[in-house]
Amino acid sequence: AVEALDGYVARFLPARRAAAIAPMLVLAATACASWVAALILAATLLPFVAAMILAGGAAADESRRQFVALHRLSARFADRVRALPVVLAFRAEARETGAIGAAAQELADRTMRVLRVAFLSSAALEFFAALSVALVAVYCGFSLLGLLPFTAPETLTLGRAFFVLALAPEFYSPMRRLAAAYHDKQAAETAADTLIPIGDPVRVAPVVAAAPLNLRDVTIHYPGSDAPAVSNLSLRIEPGEMVALLGPSGSGKTSVLHLLLGLAPLTAGSVEAGGAPLASLAGQASWAGQHPLLIAGTIRENLLLAHPQADDVALQRAVVSAGLVPMLNRRPGGLDAVIDARGSGLSGGERRRIALARALLKPAPFLLLDEPTAHLDAAAEAALIATIAVAARGRTTLIATHSPALAAIATRIVRLGAAA
Repeated sequence: AVEALDGYVARFLPARRAAAIAPMLVLAATACASWVAALILAATLLPFVAAMILAGGAAADESRRQFVALHRLSARFADRVRALPVVLAFRAEARETGAIGAAAQELADRTMRVLRVAFLSSAALEFFAALSVALVAVYCGFSLLGLLPFTAPETLTLGRAFFVLALAPEFYSPMRRLAAAYHDKQAAETAADTLIPIGDPVRVAPVVAAAPLNLRDVTIHYPGSDAPAVSNLSLRIEPGEMVALLGPSGSGKTSVLHLLLGLAPLTAGSVEAGGAPLASLAGQASWAGQHPLLIAGTIRENLLLAHPQADDVALQRAVVSAGLVPMLNRRPGGLDAVIDARGSGLSGGERRRIALARALLKPAPFLLLDEPTAHLDAAAEAALIATIAVAARGRTTLIATHSPALAAIATRIVRLGAAA
């Protein structure tokens, strides 16, 4: 959607400014030579503007429908590719192929409607442009030949007539360029509706590590959602305490972590640190999610994402704390071993340990862990739990988990029910 804004900024906005200024300059220059010719140009402009307004409204509606059809087709295709084994298992190839074909046909129909409106608006522009030049030419020719059916309102010389005829085509030239770029405007407006508005930057107040963290009657309700993800949650976390949020999927565990990171909306209630309102812990918290982000590069580069200024001593400390040493010893290159963005060749537990080491590398008093042991086998889960129990010492830790075994190492367990 962001790419659709390029044509609007690069082509439509300059063309709109030119279309607002250039015709007036041409009209003023024409009036200096022949006010009648200037009046003819202005008279053809009024119905042209009315036609463009009508065509523009129709184009906006059709462009919006085309964008919806494109989004529907791309989403359906991507979803069916991801679920291809399921489609094949249930022998639904023909049905899904037909559904994708219908979505593609709908997009083709919408595209043709957009083109039809574009051709109509282009035809209207060319008609009025040709009409204005023709009327000016007829007036100038008849005036020079003395064939006007009425008394000439002005004396028109050959030089003035030639000047007016040379300027007449330029009157609609900026509007032609604007019409050519008008589709960029429609595409940008349609795409902008799908973009998430960017709010004002949040000023993050420094948090004292020894301060308790208080959540009072917190409600998190995402825009467009029927029910709140979290409702009236009150929680106090003491400095250095490890708290586990335990509950089923949809109970709001991840939403609480996202709230502390400034990624979820605080609909009601308050979050305080040391008695002062807190907008976000993002600058003072380390975070490791259940789907660790990896980049193509070395393991060292992946760890340094959390703290680019970290030295080798800090890196080694984080590696040891996260239990990565055995894995690094097995891989040629150690920290400088190259991995891809998918973590090919790494087990689920190894990817989680890289994420944990990255979180520990950041010198932050708060540690937030989102399902750090999800989808691991029993042995890998037990090993990672033992690592977390040691690595989290000295940090205020909040863990969202399904695992009773992981929750058992916490100093306190807070159970969240199903989302209301």
